[in-house]
Amino acid sequence: MHAMPEDLTQPDCRDLNNHGLNPTGAVYWNLSPARLYEESFACGDGRLAHMGAIATVTAPHTGRSPNDRFIVRDELTEEPVEWGAVNMPVSPEHFAALRQEVITYLNDRDLFVHDARAGADEKHGVGVRVISESPWHALFAYNMFLRLRSDQLVGFRPDFTVLHAPHLKADPDRHGTQSDTAIMVNFSAREVLVTGSRYAGEIKKSIFSVLNHLLPESKVLPMHCSANVGPAGDVVLFFGLSGTGKTTLSADATRGLIGDDEHGWSAEGVFNFEGGCYAKTIRLSPEGEPEIFQATQMFGTILENVVLDDTTLEIDFDDGSITENTRASYPIHYIPNA
Repeated sequence: MHAMPEDLTQPDCRDLNNHGLNPTGAVYWNLSPARLYEESFACGDGRLAHMGAIATVTAPHTGRSPNDRFIVRDELTEEPVEWGAVNMPVSPEHFAALRQEVITYLNDRDLFVHDARAGADEKHGVGVRVISESPWHALFAYNMFLRLRSDQLVGFRPDFTVLHAPHLKADPDRHGTQSDTAIMVNFSAREVLVTGSRYAGEIKKSIFSVLNHLLPESKVLPMHCSANVGPAGDVVLFFGLSGTGKTTLSADATRGLIGDDEHGWSAEGVFNFEGGCYAKTIRLSPEGEPEIFQATQMFGTILENVVLDDTTLEIDFDDGSITENTRASYPIHYIPNA
């Protein structure tokens, strides 16, 4: 699945009409990384690092916002979801109110659409469409989800759609949120809304939440872990919270990398949900983590909240002045033994 989709700029919006969108700006479909670089720089978002990665800043949100994550509580989710501090409910009415504002907002902007797949096992994966105002977030979707061939993009219909409006602020009174940030998952509508946060990890983790809900019904165990496989076919899983070393431990030159963060375990074995890696990079060095370091130097990699030297644009992985949660997003095949 390493094939790069063509630059497809679709002049009409027939598919977006299915999402209630009727945009007045340009709609860019499945652009290549190079074109997404161009569009990002054209709108003044992102810098070109000295070896070819694109560096972005997401402040004030430099990590996920668990207190702003909601699931629509309706007939479909009332019983199976364990409601509480982790799975906070939001009403269908509040979701509809925020969704309408997202649609109105996105209709006034150029849009970047990326179609992909989550779940390498064809029996258990879902088609994902990300619709964003931000070109580098479309690149994030390209890096992190499983990339489709050009023939697979023809007639693509998503199982879930992410409506991504990071610069739109939610209103707690109108939308039932706790702040001006909201990540809402609606299983009945098969949609995700992301507003008020530029942190790209919200996109991938919202789809992980979707798979966590759907796959156990198919007797698949979703896992927050990294995984690799040895020459004899032996699979090792590394469990841990974000930033505890899963990506580092799984990047073993003597073993094949399955994935660094999200997996499913079915009767047929372990499979990756993603098509990329989202490595924590604070104090990253070529001596300590050579495979990951090399991936951060490659064109197409997104460096999130990593500091660049203003003169040389060289990367300073030791600088945590923006956040200690500095990240790199890159396609999994940037790791040699993936």
